[in-house]
Amino acid sequence: MDPFSAEGELLTIHNAFHQGQYHAVLDFDTSSLSQSNVIPARVLKLRAQIATGDAQGAILNSQKEKGPDFSAVKAFAQYSSGDNAEATKLIEELVESSSENATVQILGGIVLQANGRTEEALSLLSKHQGNLEAIALITQIHLQQNRTDLALKEVTAARKWAQDSLLVNIAESWVGMRVGGDSYQSAFYVFEEMAQTPSSTSSKSLISQAVSELHLGRLPEAEAALNQALQNEPKDIEAIANAAVLATIMGKTTEQQQYLDELKKGQSDHPLLIDLEEKSSLFDQAAGKYSAKVSS
Repeated sequence: MDPFSAEGELLTIHNAFHQGQYHAVLDFDTSSLSQSNVIPARVLKLRAQIATGDAQGAILNSQKEKGPDFSAVKAFAQYSSGDNAEATKLIEELVESSSENATVQILGGIVLQANGRTEEALSLLSKHQGNLEAIALITQIHLQQNRTDLALKEVTAARKWAQDSLLVNIAESWVGMRVGGDSYQSAFYVFEEMAQTPSSTSSKSLISQAVSELHLGRLPEAEAALNQALQNEPKDIEAIANAAVLATIMGKTTEQQQYLDELKKGQSDHPLLIDLEEKSSLFDQAAGKYSAKVSS
């Protein structure tokens, strides 16, 4: 039996993790799990520890365990704590020795993609054996490549054999946000249900709801969802980044700058800040080619 299926004993902790309910994952009782599911559950707990900002603690905890799963977690924790060089080195070693390991595939794929090594990330992730998280990551990478056709192909194939999967619903909604049209509304329904249901709500799901509201042109509703996310997790980097974008769209320049300043303090290398810096530089270069005409 698939431990992540509707009948599997890892379904609850798995869904909690992907809904962003990291504290629920950390509190999950694993004492009654069958032996084969102990390591996957332990990996999810360590990843939740990283997601809650305790990457150093996860490094220490992963070093107490043996095997490629925990080495991959250690590498991902190193990457999350800013030690990208050591993380990448360890991932490269694990890809050489344990590329068939699901945790190596997932966390290795994330680290490789973050370093711009897209083809290597896709090659590693493609070794999966029906792993829905690998499929979700492949979908996300294709969307980053602006290959919506390949992303759609990935989720369509997964939908045929994993109809009720939370991860497939989420990945399909990502694609829908890129496709647009009626797909915006379909994505909104998925994220709204996650965000507004007490058993599944989290800052992560509220941010997703806010982004879908934004695509539908419902700016006040998007602002309300982001405010709720920030109320729950004031230092949530993605909530801050999306709040900065929304403030820009709404013409709230003071709030925009406040959010950008917070973002710089929290994660100075956030993709939004890098993108803004690149575009500002390109604008300055373009403006430098022209000189103002002075009329007499």
